[in-house]
Amino acid sequence: MQRRDFIRLLASSSVCLPSLATAQEPLAASKFILSAPLTHSDWMLKSNIAWGPEGVYHMLDACKACGWSRIYWRVLDGGRSLYKSKLLRPMGKWDEDSFWNPQKEADKTLARRFTAGVTDARRKELLAKFDALDYGAFDPFAEAIQYGHKIGLQIHAWVSINEDDHGWGLQSEFTKKHPEFRWRGVGGKVYHSQLSFAFPKVREYKLNIIDELLRNYDLDGLFMDWIRTGDVRDNPQNDAQGVADYGYEKPLVDSFQKKLRKDPNTIPNGDEEWVRWRAQPQTEFMRAVRKRVRRQKKALPISVLVGHPWHYRGEVNKIDGNLRGLLIDVNTWAKEGLIDSVVPAGYYRDGGNAELAYKALRRETENKVDVWTYAWVPANVGEANRTFASAAKMSANQILFWEADYIDDRANAGELKQALSTRAL
Repeated sequence: MQRRDFIRLLASSSVCLPSLATAQEPLAASKFILSAPLTHSDWMLKSNIAWGPEGVYHMLDACKACGWSRIYWRVLDGGRSLYKSKLLRPMGKWDEDSFWNPQKEADKTLARRFTAGVTDARRKELLAKFDALDYGAFDPFAEAIQYGHKIGLQIHAWVSINEDDHGWGLQSEFTKKHPEFRWRGVGGKVYHSQLSFAFPKVREYKLNIIDELLRNYDLDGLFMDWIRTGDVRDNPQNDAQGVADYGYEKPLVDSFQKKLRKDPNTIPNGDEEWVRWRAQPQTEFMRAVRKRVRRQKKALPISVLVGHPWHYRGEVNKIDGNLRGLLIDVNTWAKEGLIDSVVPAGYYRDGGNAELAYKALRRETENKVDVWTYAWVPANVGEANRTFASAAKMSANQILFWEADYIDDRANAGELKQALSTRAL
């Protein structure tokens, strides 16, 4: 089991997950830009993957064989770096109190619930593998760009910009030093790690990360992940209607009261004016990102991973779309030209599916930006064909296959690679 899988273990029968049916369907003529996100630290949990350049070559050769031409290489793991950074502590050894080594009884119970069936011995084994990684000594991102370009792949920086921890135990040093900048929720709830963009110093800190990536690496684009939001002990992060329960930080509360003469603590959490007010700092941040990208000699696209009306997090907790559920104003981002493309995350409840999410995002962005469709790496050729048929039906130009290392888990990997690559532009 990999650490990202714990979220999917809790999926109930109301959640739409990838079909494992084996029936094959005829191939259509359509071809697509095929792409995938790649987390080096997760791929390193597999057996016989070399730490160093050889491991990176294996990963990108597998991507190339699948026809995936755009790779979104993860550069942040919670609040840690997966590249050589002067700003961030490198990924490697987790904090003493972590998802894999909880200290409190309540946290132990929560962690066991997320990883049902995983023994304590297996948890220790996974933690030992993570602790052996040293991203301060080796820079796989630099190696990936050099080798990826050599074999004809685009390498984009996948930046999980909205989290400063993952599970828990990978806190950024910035959030440790500045707990005063963390999210505040309804009724005085204080979050464990999440940093609020309402504070200028937080935006500056996050922009410094973007600057470091733009300055030091020959990127092919930025892939901004807005759905990952830190410590699972803070779930649910939304009220019963799926509206974000955070954004009650002092700068937002004070400015809202001054401008609109309303006290956020006495109006509904889902009040439209209050929701839009809380989304403004994230838009301000994206404006600053676009300005930085425009200053680059090389034209770089900005893509974003966002939510949709059927989205969920944690233990299948409802998220009421992007604006109300995540406090990100994707419509404004599209209208202002702050983004070039967008993809809805593939987590569905309440009858949602990839096609509904794709259509909803097209409406939300008013067809002003490119919209991709999201699919899990297929288990078999029949599932791959259904993904292609669905993408053709939607007239999608690009498919994002989540996540690249799954291809190594498939017993029929050779057959799948061939089937995928034949549909690649």
